[in-house]
Amino acid sequence: WEYQVGPTEGIHMGDDLWVSRYILQRVAEDFGVVVSFDPKPMAGDWNGAGAHTNFSTEPMRKPGGMEAIQNAIDKMSKHHIRHIKAYDPREGKDNERRLTGAHETSSIH
Repeated sequence: WEYQVGPTEGIHMGDDLWVSRYILQRVAEDFGVVVSFDPKPMAGDWNGAGAHTNFSTEPMRKPGGMEAIQNAIDKMSKHHIRHIKAYDPREGKDNERRLTGAHETSSIH
């Protein structure tokens, strides 16, 4: 299963995420449950789970906002591999197991 953190703004998201993970770990201890943040902790024909962020800017939410969205995608796409490596402590190898293009995921490539 998954849970959500927010809504929150800007840099506060990082703090909120860490605090939520701390609380999740403490609650899990009380119930004898193991928590894993691995994006695909068990092999198999399923999509796995990963942290993702939904964000928008004011221009994205206004009429004609698709242009602002496409511009943001274009900017981020130029550094896709660098971002994947930074997000994953194994430089993309963990998310490669999850981001296959199947089961509601995009391909990592």
